[in-house]
Amino acid sequence: MELCSGGELFDRIIQRGHYSERKAAELTKIIVGVVEACHSLGVMHRDLKPENFLLVNKDDDFSLKAIDFGLSVFFKPGQIFTDVVGSPYYVAPEVLLKHYGPEADVWTAGVILYILLSGVPPFWAETQQGIFDAVLKGHIDFDSDPWPLISDSAKDLIRRMLCCSPRERLTAHEVLCHPWICENGVAPDRALDPAVLSRLKQFSAMNKLKKMALRVIAESLSEVEIAGLKEMFKAMDTDNSGAITFDELKAGLRRYGSNMKDIEIRALMDAADIDNSGTIDYGEFIAATIHLNKLEREEHLITAFQYFDKDGSGYITVDELQQACTEHNMTDVLLEDIIKEVDQDNDGRIDYGEFVAMMEKGNVGFGRHH
Repeated sequence: MELCSGGELFDRIIQRGHYSERKAAELTKIIVGVVEACHSLGVMHRDLKPENFLLVNKDDDFSLKAIDFGLSVFFKPGQIFTDVVGSPYYVAPEVLLKHYGPEADVWTAGVILYILLSGVPPFWAETQQGIFDAVLKGHIDFDSDPWPLISDSAKDLIRRMLCCSPRERLTAHEVLCHPWICENGVAPDRALDPAVLSRLKQFSAMNKLKKMALRVIAESLSEVEIAGLKEMFKAMDTDNSGAITFDELKAGLRRYGSNMKDIEIRALMDAADIDNSGTIDYGEFIAATIHLNKLEREEHLITAFQYFDKDGSGYITVDELQQACTEHNMTDVLLEDIIKEVDQDNDGRIDYGEFVAMMEKGNVGFGRHH
């Protein structure tokens, strides 16, 4: 496989500093260009999201490439798909209704565009079901900051991409012809509100910290608790590769009598796949299962807190988080932002109460900042 050493799209935007509608338009053009290329070859991606766009090299923002075609399928014109796959924030309403085609990718690209301009997803809630309900309602918030200062052309494009009826939604090709996107287009180059960048940071940082904390808990469980899960992992890993694919997980959950829907399994898979390899290894599996079984009892949270709180002071500081991130090879995380997001009394460090509040937030959480 090709090495994309430039990192994830969001991390790149955050590091750049100057960021404008014009920049967002250039990125959207590449993202939708990928969708158009896929569709023209009869392929539907089905799992587009910011983490699945990487830069080949970090100095060239135009070297953006899409990855993770694990959920992609070939489609024939007019073919109807019914399996619910994708990630909650990005999933199109017709996918939730189990009747969709390639138009769903354009919706997803519209969600990414909304995030690129505002730093938060358009459809958001504390729980996964809440997110799905918001997606099905399809109400787009253009009143909160920064929307009053964003061009009408950008909002027009988002409305046409996040159009609830797939038939009336723009095609990828039509998006590329929109005045906000096209060469010498109308997207202004003045800097966006700095709050957008800080929200983007939080969106990306919270996902990473929560995954890391779950993995720490997994590694500290008692032998007895783990023995049963180990057997379950071995049983699911039917090809004995040491990692579970989406299909193995799905088949395994079915055998264990779980009636989780595909989209929930996919969300579990995404949440569990800490290193974005597309499969779940043993440590990731344990972390995800604990999450599922709500095994996050007090003593596990205490263990995880103590893991981060290296000097036992009762507080997690920036330095301590830094150390934990290094141990987990998470080098691109913006620690100040994580602390800011979790630190409710603004003393620059995280106490136990704040840590528990973060871990108990419904989704891989971050607050809606109005």
